[in-house]
Amino acid sequence: MCRLFGFRSNVPTPVHRSLVTQKNSLLQQSREHKDGWGIASYGEAPLPQVAHGLGAAHTDPDFERVSSLVASRTVVAHVRLASVGSVELRNAHPFLHGRWSFVHNGTVKRFGQHRDAIEALIRPDLRALMRGATDSERCFYLFLTHLARVRPLHAAASADEVARALAQTMRQVSGLTDIPGETRPAECTSMNFLATDGDVMVATRRHRSLFFSESSRRAAHEPPRPGTQLAQLLIASERLCGEDHWHEVPEDGVIGVSSELVLHRWMLPELAPLSA
Repeated sequence: MCRLFGFRSNVPTPVHRSLVTQKNSLLQQSREHKDGWGIASYGEAPLPQVAHGLGAAHTDPDFERVSSLVASRTVVAHVRLASVGSVELRNAHPFLHGRWSFVHNGTVKRFGQHRDAIEALIRPDLRALMRGATDSERCFYLFLTHLARVRPLHAAASADEVARALAQTMRQVSGLTDIPGETRPAECTSMNFLATDGDVMVATRRHRSLFFSESSRRAAHEPPRPGTQLAQLLIASERLCGEDHWHEVPEDGVIGVSSELVLHRWMLPELAPLSA
């Protein structure tokens, strides 16, 4: 189990408050989720800049140092509580492929039993790139497999295409790993995913909490409507500070923004029907 954070803005913006100084920042959450951290940020370079640490973020001065330096339009961060795979760099989030970065909060149930079947769904050239032992990395490459069927991975993708690829990944993995008729969240695969290429950002919720905000400072009691063009979007496993401006993503909900920061919201069945 882990915690994730995503930030997308129309202008480069510091994220030190969200990662370090807010009441429930990722640094504070790392007191429980202590098995490493990672931050990916997007700037003028063609690829994201990434920093990882293998200790708890709250005891690692590099986490605060990196956080204080990041001012970007797009940031993804993660603190890990290892469930599958040992604590080492090859298992650290965010996972990267070209401009794509990906983080996962959750656990693929009975992963050892279903690992080969999940890997068989991944396109062979992408499967050859896997280096770690985690369920999360396999979910990432399965997502890329689905996305590559509609869009070359080096090309710009729409929010809808990314959402559908994530939803198809959720359907396939849960279809393999969940026990038919079992509805208890503790016994089902949990898949809060967040994926971005620096422009589009999309996140999913399944059996873990997920929240979003259109501002880190302004109270907004009603969530913005789909189709609204935002100045910024924050996505987090937990509310980072007060209750007022954070809105809960429903179970099986998917949320994201386009490259123009237009808000989109979906439910899993409309993206990946059970019959698909």
